[in-house]
Amino acid sequence: MEYMTSLCKEIIKKRKLILELAKADFKKRLAGSYFGVVWMFVQPVVTVLIYFLIFGPYGFKSAPPVPAPYVIWLVPGIVPWFFFSEALNAGTGCLQEYSYLVKKVVFPVEMLPIIKLLSCAMVHGFFLLIMCGLYFCYQWWPAVTWIQVIYYSFAAFMLALGLNYLTSSIQVFFKDMAQIVGIMLQFGMWMVPIMYDEGLFTARAPWIGIFFKLNPFYYIVAGYRDSMLTGNWFWERPTLTLYFWAVTAALFLLGLKVFKRLRPHFSDVL
Repeated sequence: MEYMTSLCKEIIKKRKLILELAKADFKKRLAGSYFGVVWMFVQPVVTVLIYFLIFGPYGFKSAPPVPAPYVIWLVPGIVPWFFFSEALNAGTGCLQEYSYLVKKVVFPVEMLPIIKLLSCAMVHGFFLLIMCGLYFCYQWWPAVTWIQVIYYSFAAFMLALGLNYLTSSIQVFFKDMAQIVGIMLQFGMWMVPIMYDEGLFTARAPWIGIFFKLNPFYYIVAGYRDSMLTGNWFWERPTLTLYFWAVTAALFLLGLKVFKRLRPHFSDVL
């Protein structure tokens, strides 16, 4: 807890530096590209289009559990997943990417996963605007609960940050960690009911619903849909909320502990 307290103080103290480096990281993605920021959105938009064609009215005709078009139900589930998966993929290799900063004694290395996540959050902000624009196109007008996506984005940020402290520190010594994270994310996407209705499984075996909810990201997906579609607030899921933050806190403390233990050896290996 002492280390966590000092980390919070360091974040507050160096908040301007963190934001500047996050902006620089965001701009770096656009350097040397003719289409610049367009490439950040092409793959996710194409992914949404593919799932819409496969599971929507032109494919398997999956019916969402709410009275809404399939794409309106799909997007609030897949947008936070894009953020989470990009954050984990990018954050896992952040120490290697910024090895020149890691080797500087005066630089607080603990800030690097936060910087990388803030850079990903900037892209996520654009996707939230696109999601709202899509809802307007379907004449689905704003509700007061839409503001709640900020809370669920923060929840996804904290979950990814805890995991990134763990994966990025291991990646320095075990180079295959990035590939393992990529494979786990491929599995993870299908272990959360993002493209399909969980009722397809729980109707036959109710215990599968518990299995879904054990995945902490289930809370994020359900929360985005509660905010954008059904108008429910996060306190209406008290058990799931407490479970999510308990798991997130445990992962965060574990990640910080491993990071702190391995930190003295980063510069030697890099």
